[in-house]
Amino acid sequence: MVAIKKISSFDGNSTSDDGLFNLIAQDIEQQGYSIRPGALPVELTNALYIHQQTMETEKFKDAGIGRGDEYLKNEFVRTDEICWITGESNAGKQWLDWNAQLQSYLNRRLFLGLFSFESHFAHYGPGNYYKRHYDAFRGEANRVLSIVAYFNSGWVSTDGGELVIYKDDKDKEGTKVIPLMGTIVAFLSEEFPHEVLKANRDRYSIAGWFRVNTSIADKIDPPL
Repeated sequence: MVAIKKISSFDGNSTSDDGLFNLIAQDIEQQGYSIRPGALPVELTNALYIHQQTMETEKFKDAGIGRGDEYLKNEFVRTDEICWITGESNAGKQWLDWNAQLQSYLNRRLFLGLFSFESHFAHYGPGNYYKRHYDAFRGEANRVLSIVAYFNSGWVSTDGGELVIYKDDKDKEGTKVIPLMGTIVAFLSEEFPHEVLKANRDRYSIAGWFRVNTSIADKIDPPL
């Protein structure tokens, strides 16, 4: 498990989001994951929702496994489509700026050594899913902390598409997260297998990962 150094108090630069950042940090410190329904700032949530709804369809591509030369589409594992966030749009820049603040807070509070951040919009159409998997393999410490945000109004249990976070490989039940508007989820990437159950209606979200710097010599991480 990623080493988290506990501290009795935190004295950092205050921002309007420090309250939420503190709750996320406490959850990660205590149980390794955080589920905060409707906690993403409303202005940011609305900007991302509107942007994702108005994006051109051709900007999305079928999701796959791996990065760079190791990228592979595998419909047995996942069937969603994604679009990487570069900050070219105003909404994308707001999202990256917000996560830069979260990264700084968590590094000061939990000493995670988070170095960079990558994320993408995700769209699950009816019938789409993502089978049980890890975001990072133990011993290959690149992705350290995973983060997910949701942009779906009026989601009910019959709509499916829940994120299920399992505490370990033996856990068969897991904790289900309904992908409701503004819900934010974070968890240690190496520690928790998880999946997205089949959606019965269009489902919109962002998935992202905070990484440590594992670049060496002429090997750039993540690959371009």
